[in-house]
Amino acid sequence: MTSTKKLAIVTGSNKGIGFAIVKGLCKEFDGDVYLTARNVERGKSAVKALNNLGFKPLFHQLDITDQLSIDNFSNYIKTKHGGIDLLINNAATAFKNSASEPFAVQAEETIRVNYFGTLKVCEALFPLLRQNARVVNLSSSLGHLLVIPSEELRSKFNSDSLDVSSLTKLMEKFVKDSKAGKEKEEGWGSSAYSVSKVGVSALTFIQQRVFNAESPNRNVSVNAVHPGYVDTDMTSHKGPLTIEEGAKAPLFLALEADLKGKYVWFDCSVVSWDKKLN
Repeated sequence: MTSTKKLAIVTGSNKGIGFAIVKGLCKEFDGDVYLTARNVERGKSAVKALNNLGFKPLFHQLDITDQLSIDNFSNYIKTKHGGIDLLINNAATAFKNSASEPFAVQAEETIRVNYFGTLKVCEALFPLLRQNARVVNLSSSLGHLLVIPSEELRSKFNSDSLDVSSLTKLMEKFVKDSKAGKEKEEGWGSSAYSVSKVGVSALTFIQQRVFNAESPNRNVSVNAVHPGYVDTDMTSHKGPLTIEEGAKAPLFLALEADLKGKYVWFDCSVVSWDKKLN
């Protein structure tokens, strides 16, 4: 028997912003909430920490870079729950400023996780989204279009005719250019994380266009969010915001907002993805 309760899933949620999002959903979401993590022990430890606070999230292993892990999770959710009401794509990686790996290695790994990992999860789980489901993609202030120096590249990312296949080719070109040492020359700039999050933002808008056009229409909303500069492992704990403050805007999109295909700031305001920020 599949469950009839509503279902929320947060990827990469054993720590940081993802953990705070799960905690917020356990408080406010009327249904089951899945905390997921690559590492089973770390995931179960996070669930135990929330249990000690009086919350009861469910746990399942999920590595967004491993197709077998994704397929196992998707099949489990389909069998046990039948569908998904809320998907928050939080899992991501970032190299430290002090990282010694060559830029080409950083570029390939960052795109593999942040763009392709997110895309693979969406491809597996989108068929399970129920009527009026919501998807929240964690982007960044560095996922703003204007972080890309090249006007030509910005135009491609911002085209209303851009589809997933074309976006994927852009991401692959960035990796190829990086391997050739031409990332700056080709107009990408010098941050693999930025390019990966521009990819996530662009993917968000494509996904919304696809859902808008589907028939029968499930009225699915997909939005991208910059959670703010948060005190996490990823920022080397330099961010001024707490993880709870970083979860505020994602939770707003998950539980309250009536928005589709928007780029939302950490203060819950809608900002223009392709225009200079005030």
